[in-house]
Amino acid sequence: MNRKKLVFLGAKPIGYHCFEYLLAHKDELNIDIPAILTRKRKEFGGTHDLAALAAQHNIPVLASLDEIPDCDIIYSIQHHEILKPQHISKAQQAAVNLHMAPLPEYRGCNQFSFAILDGKEEFGTTIHTIAPGVDNGDILFQKRFPVPENCWVNDLYERTYDASLRLFQQTLKHIISGNYNPVPQALLETRYGTSTHYRKEINIIKQIDLDWGREKIERHVRATSMPGFEPPFFLIDGKKMYFSASDS
Repeated sequence: MNRKKLVFLGAKPIGYHCFEYLLAHKDELNIDIPAILTRKRKEFGGTHDLAALAAQHNIPVLASLDEIPDCDIIYSIQHHEILKPQHISKAQQAAVNLHMAPLPEYRGCNQFSFAILDGKEEFGTTIHTIAPGVDNGDILFQKRFPVPENCWVNDLYERTYDASLRLFQQTLKHIISGNYNPVPQALLETRYGTSTHYRKEINIIKQIDLDWGREKIERHVRATSMPGFEPPFFLIDGKKMYFSASDS
């Protein structure tokens, strides 16, 4: 049987650890990785460098989406660009994305924060086909789990991270073999609802009005206090005053 060619697009710790798993199991899965596309994220410092990991295995690092070679599968995990039809068509079998949120509820960015603001009792992670637009392809695999009461955004991220890595590992052989039944998101929208959020929205929900009630303020603080990023804040005479969490 011919080895399938899988082009990997990824970033952030989840992308790094999924790529590590691919490298460790590529012979078992009968795949080659002709190229990857990634970018460094300053908030992660020098860790989780996919380009360096690829170089250790003599895998070329592409400069742009336009350089994606013809392949069987494109697998995207936390890639920051939206693929256009000409990019998706490079994958003869499938182009798929691991989205760290349940679909169709939370397309786009900052899904953890909005789930907390929405008071969700359930969250999840999804593997779906890539279609033009934002996270709107068919669902291939999904894992849902309960959200703890009074959950903070970093805790929800960690729970989703663990579930995402497990889902990637458990379903990879099925993605490669084509053993799945795509479910259009439109079939689930009546049950779960749908929304799309964009990166710039986080700056809006971090700004807290002290005239809000205690519960709303506390919920916004839990939803936006992510280590390594600007904390939630309020304004006094145009100056930002930041909230900080304390165990005392």
